Parts: sequence; structure tokens; C-alpha cells
Amino acid sequence: MIEARGAALEYSDHGRPVFACQDVDLRVESGEFLGILGPSGSGKSSLLYLLSGLKIPTTGEVSYNGENLTGMHEEERSRLRLRDFGFVFQQPYLLGYLTALENVLVATPAVTRPDDALALLEDLNLGPKSHRLPHELSGGERQRVCVARSLLGRPKVVFADEPTASLDHKNGVAVVQLLNRLRGSGSLVMVTHDPSMLEEADRVVRIVEGRIEPSIA
Repeated sequence: MIEARGAALEYSDHGRPVFACQDVDLRVESGEFLGILGPSGSGKSSLLYLLSGLKIPTTGEVSYNGENLTGMHEEERSRLRLRDFGFVFQQPYLLGYLTALENVLVATPAVTRPDDALALLEDLNLGPKSHRLPHELSGGERQRVCVARSLLGRPKVVFADEPTASLDHKNGVAVVQLLNRLRGSGSLVMVTHDPSMLEEADRVVRIVEGRIEPSIA
């Protein structure tokens, strides 16, 4: 489904090349829960950005269903992300002037799905709080709103970038379990520094200093 071949992401630090990722060969299979494990600064978030088309590799390529993301215009990649991908980030990025329900719906402005959005919030035990503003929700509840937003429209792939880092362990485990349960037949790609968050993963790869090590699960 998604395949990186010799992918690298290079930055310039005062004229000195710095690799966030390098020589990455990795395939995300349809329907799998792939965990990417690594310490802070290992390049795991950069790898997720490459796999999702948020970043373009400096060298090598990343393809989705056989189509090279590198060769697409940014507008094409944006449409692809809106149509096929869902995202959950470390911080619960919500619009403070919108309710929980409205924050879920804002991810798909071209298609109104209030019933589907409300059903997701109910699955996440947030139905009675769907009309509350973000500041009226706990940290775990705000992150669950983000989970609902990422799943609206039944994306083919959900990318989760350290989605539990700002939560306590209990709430973190709950968020991952909900993501895994509600993703349906879609794939889940999640990066984390905490191996206990990947107990339900089908496969785990470790990244160290921008390079993928052999699978550990």
C-alpha cells in the first residue's frame, strides 16, 4: 500500500547536511497496525511525514498504491491526504471556538457527516459532550475528539504521531485501543517512544538515528 524505497530526508544546519531519515526501505501493508518505535530525535516523526506525503524525500521515493508521491504536485498530495488519510498528532489541535462535534466535522469540509461524526463521538464515550468547547474537556477527551476527526470518512490509513505523549499511561493506552478498534479495515501507522503503547501492533520497527533496524515483532 505505502512503500518507501531508499528514502532520505535531509536538512541543512548552517550549511552542514543533517539527515532526519536515511536509506529507509519500509512497506506499510493494507489493514495492518504498524508501530514505529524510537527515542526522541531518532527520526520517527520525520519518517511518518515521509510516509504520509507531508514531507517529500530528498532522495529515494515513497509511493502509495503504486503512485509516486514525490512526483505529485502539493495540491494533489493535499487532496490525497484529505481523501484517504487521517491524522492524530501529539497535541490535540482543536479550534477553541468550535464544539467537539464541529471540530470533528472540520476535517472534511466538502462533505457534511454530522450523523457519522456524532456516532464516532458516542463510540468514544463523548456523545453527551459533543457540544462542549475544547476548554470544557479533559486532555484525554480532547485527544479522543482528535481520534474521531481522524476516523471520519473511514480513511485508508491513519497516521498517529506520538498521540499519547501528553496523556497519562491509562488514557494513552485507551486512546491507542480506540484507534485500533475503530479504524476498521484501514491501516494504522503510529510512532511512539513507549513500547507499551504498541502491544496491539501487528508489526513494530525500530528507528535509530534515522535508520530502520530489523523488525522486533
